[in-house]
Amino acid sequence: MNQVYVAGHNGLIGSAMLRRLAREGMPVLTRGPAALDLRDGAAVAEFFAAQRPEYVVLAAGRVGGIVENMSKPADFLRDNLAIQQSVLQAAHMSGVRKLIFFGSSCMYPREAAQPMAERALWTGAPEPTSLAYATAKLAGLQMCLAYNQQFGGQRFIPVIPNSVYGPNDDFEPERGHVLSALIRRFHAAVAEGREEITLWGSGAARREFLHADDLANACFTLLVRDTSEVSLPVNIGGGEDISIRDLAGMIAGIAGYTGRIFWDVTKPDGAPRKLLDSTRMRAFGWRPSVTLEAGLRAAYRWYVENKVRQEQLA
Repeated sequence: MNQVYVAGHNGLIGSAMLRRLAREGMPVLTRGPAALDLRDGAAVAEFFAAQRPEYVVLAAGRVGGIVENMSKPADFLRDNLAIQQSVLQAAHMSGVRKLIFFGSSCMYPREAAQPMAERALWTGAPEPTSLAYATAKLAGLQMCLAYNQQFGGQRFIPVIPNSVYGPNDDFEPERGHVLSALIRRFHAAVAEGREEITLWGSGAARREFLHADDLANACFTLLVRDTSEVSLPVNIGGGEDISIRDLAGMIAGIAGYTGRIFWDVTKPDGAPRKLLDSTRMRAFGWRPSVTLEAGLRAAYRWYVENKVRQEQLA
């Protein structure tokens, strides 16, 4: 395999792809947002024409938790549509051999049957709290399929991971997803000696979590294997889900929090359940290797050793 361009290399998924590609000794091409604004179609086209990457991992995009999704829907829709349009068109024009596009489990209908198979897409409306982001991702997924249909082949591979976590996750309160937000909240509660903590929702919603390194392994498999006969898109999930209440209990235990946990039921839960049917991906022989318990401990340790220490030194 020749040069791989990883867009969004500093983020959760992009950095996991860098680690995976480094293990194989693959030449990698990166550009930070200061050097290349992926929303700028002309700049992206010029970059692709000059660098000629053979493979692309499109891990860049505007992401956030339920708070930011609800408060900035126009930003989520505009920025993600612009990035997808710029990169997919430039990849097509420059003759990229294969591109991985990341969708999101929030694209599925809110009331989809569980586990959610790829055929359930477009059969109902997504969860309203993430509608703008889901709409942008659905457009990107459909754009991949449209390029494949119009120009032939399976060059653009849309994948749908479930809730991803791990090193370089976003732990900021307004932007972080539920798992990273809980790590931050419980660590702060212990550090401040708090005896009670209030969390959003009822805790009854169920989520499936996937370590970023497991996702990177799956995507590497799709890059190097023949995918000409694969039905697209492809779900990538860990195979089991957990209630937010139980997840909070696990993280509290890891953080050493022994106080009371209250649930604010006036705040939204989001979709009641999100569990993926990953049969297509598992047909390739891929299986997740990081258990949730081990992954949570590693994620908490990474947060303390990196984000907390960074804040202390600031």
